[in-house]
Amino acid sequence: MAMKNLHELGVVEAAAAIRSGEVTAEALASALLERARTFSRLNAFVTLDADQVMAAARRADQQRQAGQALGSLHGVPIAFKDNINTADMPTTAGTPGLRAHRPRTDAPVVKALKAAGAIPFGKTGMHELAFGISSNNSAFGAIRNPFGDRHIPGGSSGGSGAAVGARLVPASIGSDTGGSVRVPAAFCGVAGFRPTVLRWSQAGIVPISSTRDTAGPLARHAVDLAALDAAVTSDANPVPMKQLSDLRIGVPRSFFWDDLERETASMCEADLDVLKRAGITLIEVDLHEVAALNKAVSFTVALYEVKRDLDAYLRDEGIAPRFAEIVADVASPDVKAGLAPLLNPATAVPVEAYREAIDVHRPKLISLYRACFAENKVDAIVFPTTPLPPPLIGENDSVTLNGRAVPTFATVIRNTDPGSNAGLPGISLPVGLTSAGLPVGLEFDAPAGRDRELLSLAIALEQVLPASPTP
Repeated sequence: MAMKNLHELGVVEAAAAIRSGEVTAEALASALLERARTFSRLNAFVTLDADQVMAAARRADQQRQAGQALGSLHGVPIAFKDNINTADMPTTAGTPGLRAHRPRTDAPVVKALKAAGAIPFGKTGMHELAFGISSNNSAFGAIRNPFGDRHIPGGSSGGSGAAVGARLVPASIGSDTGGSVRVPAAFCGVAGFRPTVLRWSQAGIVPISSTRDTAGPLARHAVDLAALDAAVTSDANPVPMKQLSDLRIGVPRSFFWDDLERETASMCEADLDVLKRAGITLIEVDLHEVAALNKAVSFTVALYEVKRDLDAYLRDEGIAPRFAEIVADVASPDVKAGLAPLLNPATAVPVEAYREAIDVHRPKLISLYRACFAENKVDAIVFPTTPLPPPLIGENDSVTLNGRAVPTFATVIRNTDPGSNAGLPGISLPVGLTSAGLPVGLEFDAPAGRDRELLSLAIALEQVLPASPTP
């Protein structure tokens, strides 16, 4: 395989090529490191130690040559978002107060992937403390979109999206609280998977909300997402394959398909036609109540739990500063504006409001989704991942949508946030480029716990949807 093509290998392709001896882990790692140097202007990585990566690759080749048992991901480089604990690299969560943080042990997600033979390929940049969607980080610099370096890559896992989209690494593990895996996937032309909450361990990951947080992978192929999920969860069962003609997918027109940017709307509508022509049954479903229920849950839960959960993480890691000190050192104005009010009891989320969100509104949101899936007998629902393509870097507060100024953060996560609050699994798949060359994504959400079925659906859909575009 020509050296110039190695960066195009997906996770499963790379693992097979290394296992067969067609490619060495050292050659693959070397090619990716060279590409990362070439496209360093994207600022996708916070930490990338070439010597460390090459030493691990050489060990992987030696193990293969010695006839040792090989894991499913043997020799495959995988990047990790910088809020996921790694014992041999710092974990900063993109914030000055954790610049010196070096965890004692790997997060369970990292341990599982290393046990499967994966090679950690650096730490990717992110929106500070994962509290935003632009990855315009004032402490570590803005991360740039590989399809247009004046545009954001999405967030908070922006470095993961940029690295996978630019072919710097076959896959990266990010985290998703309200869209932070799926938004960068959509904006960077790749696939991103948010598992059902608690399917992937939350331990060893700098948190926002234990109710909403989950790690999840970004890759260029759905089969790679399935392979990474299998390695992390030890779910060796093959994904159940379905014929396209057996699939029933719900289309929730109200809310999810409202007020879309013109090209986003036309591209996603065209892809619904593609699905119908492929034999998939599309069914109009009603989720109009989702807007009010999601609003009653979303920020109330996140802004209450972040102080509690971040303090618990800092305590468990043996870090002396607590939430107040971390917030005092926050560099990004938007993150400071969101977190600083939580330090004052007068402006913090009252416990009564939190309990109502958790005990009343969230169960109603979950029931709404459960009834939609059951009553319509649909495998998933489909909608544009984001209402618009990637905004420009610097449009932190507002962005123009259909001639109006709208809030950037709330608009970008409008469609991804409800499923997050309900704990659902979701996958964003690339569906092409706008006339300006910017990626658009289409999301599919499934019932909680139906992760392998959703991965199977995504693999089937890739037969008819556009391939991950090359920047």
